[in-house]
Amino acid sequence: MSEDSAHYPPVDPVRTGIKGCCPRCGQGKLFDGLLGVKPHCASCGLDYSFADAGDGPAVFVILIVGFIVIGMVLWLQVNYGPPIWVHILLFGPLTIVLSLLTLRWFKGILIAMQYRHNAREGRLSD
Repeated sequence: MSEDSAHYPPVDPVRTGIKGCCPRCGQGKLFDGLLGVKPHCASCGLDYSFADAGDGPAVFVILIVGFIVIGMVLWLQVNYGPPIWVHILLFGPLTIVLSLLTLRWFKGILIAMQYRHNAREGRLSD
């Protein structure tokens, strides 16, 4: 069996994506602000120009957060029947917070998966 001579050992894409770390070294930060991707890793120098998560994270967030929030709205309405302003007061901020938090996680995970699997934009051969 041959020795793996990789300079950077493989990192778990889910763990590094949730923490918002570099997909190569797992040390440097991936995000600049809330959702913006930095130009490169400060720790290992990896160029993040390959990172294009597209609309994938938003689709996952809409499906997952929507399922959770609508389930809670229906449960509250069936069991207690509060007025509409209670729903707005409770679930408006909850939806915003859950969406922003999970959008960052899913964007980091998808970028880490792109790096791990060497995903590139499709090209037609000439």
